[in-house]
Amino acid sequence: MMLSGLTCGSVAAVIEPLADTPPGVLGFRVAGEIHREDYDTVLTPALKQALESGDGLRTLYLIESLDKMDPSALWADAKVGYDLGIRHHDAWVRSAIVTDIDWLARATRLFAWMIPGEVRVFPVAELEPAKAWAAGA
Repeated sequence: MMLSGLTCGSVAAVIEPLADTPPGVLGFRVAGEIHREDYDTVLTPALKQALESGDGLRTLYLIESLDKMDPSALWADAKVGYDLGIRHHDAWVRSAIVTDIDWLARATRLFAWMIPGEVRVFPVAELEPAKAWAAGA
């Protein structure tokens, strides 16, 4: 698995940093099967580091496919939601969810009121406008 530029075996990373985001926007590409290690080694450390900067969290999640989410990854997601979402609610500024997965886009819109900060869903074809929106433009 490849996480944060490291390769472990032959499986491609499922959560990896998205390098071409505007300054101040933390981006992630999601594809395939999500495991707890993806949270522990990529997502959570990056979010915590951005939180410590004190500039507010502006995030973008490009979700290209979501085949499966390991139960331990669900627990890690809940932990991140509590640790960073509830305890640091005011730090979240904007989150752009970019996906063509219909059920995920609908669920995000339905539960957006539970996500801290502003949340918007964009189709993959609108990745560049999503980046600009997350940056505050």
